[in-house]
Amino acid sequence: MKRWLIALGIVLVVVAAWALRLYWLAGEFKTLTPHFTGECTAVTGAVGAEDIVIHHGAGIAFVSAADRREALAGRSPRGGIYLYDLADAAHRLRKLTPDASPEFFPHGIGLHVGADGRATLLAVNHERGKHTVEVYRWNGETLAHEKTIADPLMVSPNDVHPLDHERFFVTNDHANPPGWGRTIEEYFQREISNVLYYDGSRFREAAGGIGLPNGVNASPDGRTLYVASTITGSIRVFALDVASGALSPSGRIDVGSGVDNIDVDGNGQLWVAAHPKLLTFVRHVSDPTIPAPSQVFRIEPTTKRVEEVYLELGSRLSGSSVGAFHNGRLLIGPVFDSKFLDCRVNPAT
Repeated sequence: MKRWLIALGIVLVVVAAWALRLYWLAGEFKTLTPHFTGECTAVTGAVGAEDIVIHHGAGIAFVSAADRREALAGRSPRGGIYLYDLADAAHRLRKLTPDASPEFFPHGIGLHVGADGRATLLAVNHERGKHTVEVYRWNGETLAHEKTIADPLMVSPNDVHPLDHERFFVTNDHANPPGWGRTIEEYFQREISNVLYYDGSRFREAAGGIGLPNGVNASPDGRTLYVASTITGSIRVFALDVASGALSPSGRIDVGSGVDNIDVDGNGQLWVAAHPKLLTFVRHVSDPTIPAPSQVFRIEPTTKRVEEVYLELGSRLSGSSVGAFHNGRLLIGPVFDSKFLDCRVNPAT
């Protein structure tokens, strides 16, 4: 009996140590002090504006939105891609996919604008539980669907970044489909997932060994790829060979928070939304009455300087997943909320 008690005590100590470490790494013991030097306007009309990309030349934003709580309940997510004109003082949204299926479930999006002005928008889609990348052409007024790309290697696609009109990278945020394997992957913080490269005809793994790869984006010159690793609180940095799509690890930027989508502004700075308390966000997923903090960082990739620009506890916006910046405007989108924020950033920030 004494041996059993000793063994049980050891097990309890190990479990307690693991739980404390998990809570620590998830940020649950952080003291958060809300701040932002600017003013924000709530923009309604889209539920779950999880990702936003800006067409800097046109001064417009594309918003990917879906009602994830409806999807979790087994109902239609009623997803769509919306246009947001940054010059519109009325802050209106226009749905660009009115004819899409009620099961349309867009997630991460990416935009490529060629030298001739031709614009291609890519969207990860989880429609009816199937994972695809949808390819659209933007002509300045309408978004025309061109094709659907699918492959078994897309186990759990999250975000997409186009190299050109035909090639792109897509992140698998998990190596396992839903189930115990995925749960173990998350709670034991296994760095086993990957980034895929599509060369215009087929997929291959471009980089592996990443813990929950989430947002993906590239430097303005296209020679550096950034991948958000949510469970390690860092940005993985890769040298990118544009001709072949080959990636070579070239470092990481430690952020210290649950990084989500990555926006790159015209000066090459990264704007990264994050979940400072990941387990609180997990509780927010299942219970909308529990607010989750919202956070946005500005990162100078050359010096690796990380600056927290926006932080609030979830009363204004819960669970920020994207911060997209253009000419002093910061658009902050959530995973679940029925609004996003259009913020004017103080020039001194």
